[in-house]
Amino acid sequence: MLEKALRAQRESGRKLLIPYLMGGMTEDWTQSLAAVVAAGADAVEVGIPFSDPMMDGPVIQQAALRALQRGTVPAQVLDGISGAEVVVPVAVMTYYNIVFRAGLKRMAGSLATAGVSGAIIPDLSLEEIGPWATEADEAGVETVLLVAPSSPPDRVERICERARGFVYAVARMGVTGERADLGGEVGAVVERIRRFTDVPVCVGVGVSTPDQAAEVCELADGVVVGSALVRRMLEGEGPDGAAEFVGSLRSAID
Repeated sequence: MLEKALRAQRESGRKLLIPYLMGGMTEDWTQSLAAVVAAGADAVEVGIPFSDPMMDGPVIQQAALRALQRGTVPAQVLDGISGAEVVVPVAVMTYYNIVFRAGLKRMAGSLATAGVSGAIIPDLSLEEIGPWATEADEAGVETVLLVAPSSPPDRVERICERARGFVYAVARMGVTGERADLGGEVGAVVERIRRFTDVPVCVGVGVSTPDQAAEVCELADGVVVGSALVRRMLEGEGPDGAAEFVGSLRSAID
């Protein structure tokens, strides 16, 4: 469902907007989930909080800690997604420890039952993804894979062969977080991916402003924006603030 929906939007000429928020970080996080969809998201990435989020910078780390302090567990995040009844695809982003502890088959089934159609597990390497990918494929959950600026062409080709949903192009090396500029590597990463697949390519990690979102969408099919949105939620802006920010991203990339 994730890839089919994103392809359909791309073919209609629309640039793809995928906001990220952390499940359980606030009491009203599911209202924020619904709000960003209403503001123009084509899909949403929801974080399942983990105590050691190695890919994430200070903002998302803080959001994960707050969610854990509130007693958030994976089942509650999935229940929240299910109850929100969003009308666009939802992908969860988490770490392999959570998936492994739950059991691969059980986790894939739980995601599907909650209406989740994609999964991003950044610390699960391509070489070790087989058992999870088998269970996810059988459950109808599409595993999104990442391509970094440092990924050599032969590895990019193998990643693209396995990627489902969309290919997550990492804008710059380092952890997630807001950046004043994106550097000069985005175009090269996107071009490398396009050599091997026509799966939608969305750029994330560091994209922080409407102008930056518009900039990367000139090169890629879409954009993933996380820390800039999560920071606003941590500051108490709530669903209205989330919607206003995502609306500004939508306007810019349109």
